[in-house]
Amino acid sequence: MLKTAITATAMLIASTAMSSADGVQNRQERQYDRIEAGRENGSITWLEGLRLRAEQRHVSKVAAYLRDGDGHFSGGNGLAVRRLQNRASADIQDAKDNNHYRVWWLPRVGY
Repeated sequence: MLKTAITATAMLIASTAMSSADGVQNRQERQYDRIEAGRENGSITWLEGLRLRAEQRHVSKVAAYLRDGDGHFSGGNGLAVRRLQNRASADIQDAKDNNHYRVWWLPRVGY
């Protein structure tokens, strides 16, 4: 029984460490999906989409630069990346809510 509890605890700790290491990438993917959803429904214009994608690329480059050799963040580096992601998330929401829409009869342009 004790061996099972120790094994379960070790697996929980390992999965938590792995999820925090992949958390930045998962959040980047979710934010990219939000941008694409906004582009699909017209709430994010083509130019806004370009600017938001550029911001996502910037966050990815900064995150890659700040990772240590093991692929983890040390010290305040993780906090810095989270702040960049928070700002990017707020920018996505602002772009969706700024009342700039693609005219419904125009085709979706760009990627």
